[in-house]
Amino acid sequence: MSPSTMRNTTVLISGGSRGIGLAIAKRLAEDGANIVLLAKTAEPHPKLPGTVYSAAEELRTAGGQALPVVGDVREEADVRTAVASAVRSYGGIDVVINNASAINLDSAADIDMKRYDLMQDINARGTFLLTRAALPYLKQSTDPRILSLSPPLNLSQKWLGAAPAYMMAKYSMSLAALGIGAQNNIPATCLWPKTTIQTAAVRYALGGPKMYERSRTPEVYSDAAYAVLTAEPAKYAGRTVLCEDVLEDAGVTDFAKYSPGVDPEKLEKDIFVD
Repeated sequence: MSPSTMRNTTVLISGGSRGIGLAIAKRLAEDGANIVLLAKTAEPHPKLPGTVYSAAEELRTAGGQALPVVGDVREEADVRTAVASAVRSYGGIDVVINNASAINLDSAADIDMKRYDLMQDINARGTFLLTRAALPYLKQSTDPRILSLSPPLNLSQKWLGAAPAYMMAKYSMSLAALGIGAQNNIPATCLWPKTTIQTAAVRYALGGPKMYERSRTPEVYSDAAYAVLTAEPAKYAGRTVLCEDVLEDAGVTDFAKYSPGVDPEKLEKDIFVD
């Protein structure tokens, strides 16, 4: 992988059948990347579009290679299958993107422990497991990268107290990626948006249609991820960065394209961002 292209780079991403993960995968596919999608969605969801197979077709149409792997990031056997499939099909792994995540903003007093465990299993354990499983092949890459879609470790009282269960799970994603990267001398970056993003979680689980309309499109995330992964390795290594800051640094001045028709002052700020 050179500083200007993802062509022939093999990317293993958790999730990616829709939403932010699919947007990032498509952006990389447009540059000729090989994308391995590890996702659970073998069958269409009654409310949500897309499966791991339809996502793979979109990636091929965009210009990349795509390998759909049906599996759960919580299951070690599924993760090992995804890693083995990537190596068998493309000869190795250059980039791991930890995208799969679960969200619940209930208070510590109110959250059901099954929801707590789900977030820890997907966000924290899944990130650790997927990154660790790919390590032998990342170490063989000439330009390995780890990217986690997780927030800055903002320890202000405001964010520590906002949703402790979710905070612990998302901060663990950041810690896992940065820690494994540091221990193995692999550039690792955590990327997070300043505003909420137009995803199914925002529309159906968090703020409803009004919040969805006040959110930026997933392309703000995909363009920023592309900028991080094609920058010089040391530029974002060991850092937690915000999508908009990355894009500004890359020369983007027009953010209106990511939220057409929305007053910038009315965009919904994301959690963990001051």
